[in-house]
Amino acid sequence: MAFATPVPGRVVVYGVTGSGKSTLARKLAERTGLPCHSVDDDLAWQPGWVPVPGDEQRRRIAALVAEERWIIDGMFAKWRDIALPRAELIVALDYPRWVSLSRLVRRTVVRCVTRRRICNGNVETLRGMLSGDSIIVWHFRSFARKRRTIRGWVADPAVPVVRLTSPRETKRWLALVSGNDGSNRHYHSRVRGLSGAEPPQESSRGSC
Repeated sequence: MAFATPVPGRVVVYGVTGSGKSTLARKLAERTGLPCHSVDDDLAWQPGWVPVPGDEQRRRIAALVAEERWIIDGMFAKWRDIALPRAELIVALDYPRWVSLSRLVRRTVVRCVTRRRICNGNVETLRGMLSGDSIIVWHFRSFARKRRTIRGWVADPAVPVVRLTSPRETKRWLALVSGNDGSNRHYHSRVRGLSGAEPPQESSRGSC
């Protein structure tokens, strides 16, 4: 018999580029009723692919994570020291490269064709997709480092992390998720001082 898995009030969905963090964060919000915040839309980007200055990003994330109920679909190194101590659960998508890369390429091509607006009103283009700072290039630059970060959290008993290694496993886990009324205290205040070892750099395009 499968039992519901309670989810606490402050959740980070983390993963390699192209793993589907934003999609999972939205689905998790639907199942739990927690407010979902897009890192790219709410924190990182302005129209015209202009990045929000680092100090302003830190101010925004500090205000967001001060709340008691939220889901965010990523965690940048430049403000991880603010978000991570407040997180009660990290849902880590640690998929094989072929899974995340194939998803990323397909998604990027579709966005180029449909001109769908992302990252606070911006549009991906074929020229941008083929450039040196494209999201696909960023996937290759960041893949190993993000996997090391995830596995470092898994190895640390102080970090409340759920590591999901395939879309099928993620689907099964999500099906068991339930909301939490705040009584699930074993999640609370377990992440302290773990800013991670990633260097403070992010993609110059959306990191979903």
